[in-house]
Amino acid sequence: MLMTARETAAQRRARIATEYEILCHEIPDPKPGLNFRNEFELLIATMLSAQTTDARVNTVTPELFALFPTPQAMARANVAVVSEIIHTIGFYRVKAQHAVEISAALVANFSGQVPSTMEELVALPGVGRKTANVVLGHAFNAPGFPVDTHVIRLTKRLRWRTDWRTTKPDPVHIEHEVTQYFEPSEWKNVSDRLILFGRSTCTARKPKCEVCPLRESCPSYGLYTA
Repeated sequence: MLMTARETAAQRRARIATEYEILCHEIPDPKPGLNFRNEFELLIATMLSAQTTDARVNTVTPELFALFPTPQAMARANVAVVSEIIHTIGFYRVKAQHAVEISAALVANFSGQVPSTMEELVALPGVGRKTANVVLGHAFNAPGFPVDTHVIRLTKRLRWRTDWRTTKPDPVHIEHEVTQYFEPSEWKNVSDRLILFGRSTCTARKPKCEVCPLRESCPSYGLYTA
């Protein structure tokens, strides 16, 4: 349903709460799409997933982690060997280099352990805020709100953020604005639900507005289905 009147901040907050309650009902147990067994595997897999689907990353990580299961092992790896293992994912050469460099940094600076703060994580080679938030939320159960393309798209269409008109959205601004509506303990679940809903229903091209459970309140209902 398209909105014809300007929405107040209080009305937006109430609508977001209602829409998220519906998403919780639709997606009761959100899970990340990447397969991992520990903090190190999650860190490397998330770095690999940039501009590549989680499903594609899941096809290469079993062999990668079988050969290099620890930061110590990965730090000693030949970049060419890592590149060959992950060659089916996007930007595999750069990512192979980052995998080895991240591992070396973990060994040199953190005794082979994945750090648990944003500042330490983003200091690692090839690790940005999105990857750090994934690790914080899913490895350490700490507040983390990963902003990927699905989160950017859905917060625009649902107008969960005030800069929804911008053509160059700032992920950090989105993170800070959207998280104010939720308890920190819920941030990772909000992101996971938006991502899963973006993959299944509110897709980039021709979203399934006719079956969308948010269609009664969505400010963009019907705009992207032509």
